[in-house]
Amino acid sequence: MLYDPDVNEAPPPVYIGRYLFYEEVARGGMASVHFGRLTGPAGFSRTVAIKKLHPEFASDPEFVAMFLDEARLAARVRHPNVVSVLDVVASSNQVFLVMDYVQGESLARLARRMHQRQELVRPDIAVAIISGVLHGLHAAHETKDEEQRPLHIVHRDVSPQNVLLGSDGVARVVDFGVAKAAVRFHTTRDNQIKGKLPYMSPEQLRGEDVDRRTDVYSVGVLLWELLTGQRLFTASNQAAIFGAVLEQAVPAPSRVVASIPPELDRLVLAALAKQRDKRPSSARELAVELESAVRPATQREVGDWVHSIAGDVLERRAGRVAEIESHSRSQPAAPSAAPEGVHSQVSSISVSASPRASRPRRLRAWALAALLAIGVVVVLAVSLKRRQEPQEPAITAILTEPATSPSPPVSTELTPPPAIVSASPSTAPSVETEPRAPRAPTVRAPKPVGKKLPANCFTVDKDGVLHPKPECLK
Repeated sequence: MLYDPDVNEAPPPVYIGRYLFYEEVARGGMASVHFGRLTGPAGFSRTVAIKKLHPEFASDPEFVAMFLDEARLAARVRHPNVVSVLDVVASSNQVFLVMDYVQGESLARLARRMHQRQELVRPDIAVAIISGVLHGLHAAHETKDEEQRPLHIVHRDVSPQNVLLGSDGVARVVDFGVAKAAVRFHTTRDNQIKGKLPYMSPEQLRGEDVDRRTDVYSVGVLLWELLTGQRLFTASNQAAIFGAVLEQAVPAPSRVVASIPPELDRLVLAALAKQRDKRPSSARELAVELESAVRPATQREVGDWVHSIAGDVLERRAGRVAEIESHSRSQPAAPSAAPEGVHSQVSSISVSASPRASRPRRLRAWALAALLAIGVVVVLAVSLKRRQEPQEPAITAILTEPATSPSPPVSTELTPPPAIVSASPSTAPSVETEPRAPRAPTVRAPKPVGKKLPANCFTVDKDGVLHPKPECLK
């Protein structure tokens, strides 16, 4: 996360997945840092910082596995004083972290400039910076997983290089999880401890289990150095520093700078206790005590101090970011597919990974076609069901003489035509595709009579009912 504004002419940017990589702006022992742009559909883009592991680490499966495991945990830390991990991408030959871009400068570079100017950090500004670091660490120490189980995250590498001071006056901690993976990797491989020895706690150097008080010790070293403008542990070689951390007595800051309040002496020495049981039990506890001892500078005051120390650097860097953002708008869309083997491991950005805008249109077209097909099938099924419903048969009644009334055979010419009575079904009529022929009038049969009458002995009224003529009944 350290950005060097004095860069040479930058090479053309390249796409890796959905990220646009720009020039390398800083390099450390494990990784290099690049400006980057997250690209997405509909012209979406965002400036990010991309930390890419060196090839010797990215090609080692054991280290990559530990790195990804720790990065997943670190991605759960959400706090204003912590630089968020947005994404982790791993392929067969490279691994990189995607983080929030912070317009600011590292505490290491700011302290170096203060030393060159032979100036000291005001105690209230030092307390404001360290208080922010402590609150960010406490948030990490308290982080839980999806099932609300504590993750027991410990940074293990709190140092000036891993503290960013933004131009907004906010101190932010970076590289959660990276340091732990590195320590696990090296101690597993060659039983050696590699890292920034002057900021490691005694128990960490002895290879013992670490907890949140380990980070409290490292913050104590930061505060001592900010107040005094000097390094706490200095020696000509790593072995001497190792011994100093374990055995050397720590002088009170006021012995170096007489104007430092005694209350700050007490708190700094408590944080730097060799035995962890004598340190504050949590980062938050130390932050609260510091804020009670000395009124912290406001966020605006810290931001003004950052600009007074590194304003020229911040302006050049802001200009470069503006160029990158302007350039990225003219870039073609990201490739439709990420390079083979590249896949997202951790992500907090709810943006589609595919930049193709035509895919949603094709999906909508297929969905519309499917709905139309379903509608046609439903209509056909309903129509077929109605056609197959059983219809009530028509009732046909033939007027005949009761079986008990014998009568001589009658010629068919003299027999009245049979009366047909039709009863409509009680249900609603089904829909017909062709018009029906008009129905014949319904003829209701009269009550049976004692003898069979000729056809000319009946009359039909307007309702279609047969009535015998009176003269035929005599």
